[in-house]
Amino acid sequence: MDLELSTKTDGGRTVVSVSGEIDMYTAPTLREYLTALLSDGVKDLAIDVNGVDFCDSTGLGVFIGTLRRLREVDGSLVIVCAREQMLKIFQLTGLHKVFDIQPQLPSED
Repeated sequence: MDLELSTKTDGGRTVVSVSGEIDMYTAPTLREYLTALLSDGVKDLAIDVNGVDFCDSTGLGVFIGTLRRLREVDGSLVIVCAREQMLKIFQLTGLHKVFDIQPQLPSED
């Protein structure tokens, strides 16, 4: 399955919706996409992974690298995830303690 990416703005936050599979073949595309957004000055990012059917360690590495780059510029990253399959991946790897994972996009108050 291919990787599909789309971007929208919600308040001051950039939201990237990801669907399909994130693996060693598609992760470079995701990395380039997110890197381009950060290079354009995005500092408040949400990545919606509710459409992701599969994610391997390469994909998790992309998320970790993105978080690291955002922290360097005092930015923020929210992972939007309500799918049990994806939540289990974050829990099994301990990354649920690293990422701000929310079941839906947090409102801008």
